[in-house]
Amino acid sequence: MPLADALLEAPIAAPAEMDVRATSPMVSVVIPAKNAAAYIGETIASALAQAEVSEIIVVDDGSTDGTMAIVGAIRDPRLRLMTNDTGGVSAARNLGARNADGDWLVFLDADDRLRPDAVTTLLMAAKSAPRAVLVYGDYNTIDSAGRTIGRRDLLKGRQKPSGNVLERLARGNFIVNGGIMLVRTDAFRASGGFDVSLRYCEDWHCWCRLAATGEFAYVPKLLLDYRLHTTNTMSAALRTPQDFFPAVARVFDDPLILGQLPKDAVPKLRQAAEIHLVTYSAMQAVRFGRYREALAYLGMIGQRSLKAMPRSAAKIALSLFGI
Repeated sequence: MPLADALLEAPIAAPAEMDVRATSPMVSVVIPAKNAAAYIGETIASALAQAEVSEIIVVDDGSTDGTMAIVGAIRDPRLRLMTNDTGGVSAARNLGARNADGDWLVFLDADDRLRPDAVTTLLMAAKSAPRAVLVYGDYNTIDSAGRTIGRRDLLKGRQKPSGNVLERLARGNFIVNGGIMLVRTDAFRASGGFDVSLRYCEDWHCWCRLAATGEFAYVPKLLLDYRLHTTNTMSAALRTPQDFFPAVARVFDDPLILGQLPKDAVPKLRQAAEIHLVTYSAMQAVRFGRYREALAYLGMIGQRSLKAMPRSAAKIALSLFGI
């Protein structure tokens, strides 16, 4: 229901309450969940702790563990539970977004957790960038027990782009995780949401479509604890560059995206995107001690661009230290 209709149907409130509702944007957190019983409680708690969150929509994607029971036992009027019948993570996110009442969306994975005041920080940045359709920050990594293992806070001086970011984003996904961002609900819906035909990098394609429609704004803060555990690390370990290339083809065959890119820049941007994903694959190989595969991937980078090898090699080396 639109906010204006909700206000008309609501009982008459005291002036102070009406002022808060009229001036504070509503934020919906969408959490797709499948067999997330080990972490879903902590994830929801981190979202409920955000004062500006008006609702949390958990979309269960065919869990066979205790996920739904854990969610059902949490008594908070802001929490809603929906089912997706194993449609996949993209379909789950799209379902949650279609049913969200908020002005802004956060796509939070069921094993991650928002840091204190993350939503406050993003809303403040959004207020300073009224033309932005997406506002984002950064994340750090934690282990299965919630202990910090990443060192991204060491890179305090780095600055990600704001404004018209499409060309930069087409070169590679620098947002990575939906839990570090707010996206305008109307802009997300207008963009078509996540492409359910993509198995990997569907988020990158979605962010590119959003970047083709409006500006982004970056806030240099760590806003999310991204959890690394056996299930997701093993999944990452098994991926190869070939798994990601269908998304590259989708991005560079998308009329909305291509319509906002300089035609003469598209071949180099596509090459850069491929190098970015091969570099990511090499970084994962290094983290799991598969150094021979990492070297093979570095060779793939060299075949595409010798100039890109030093930068890619530096990123691969930093991955050893969780950066």
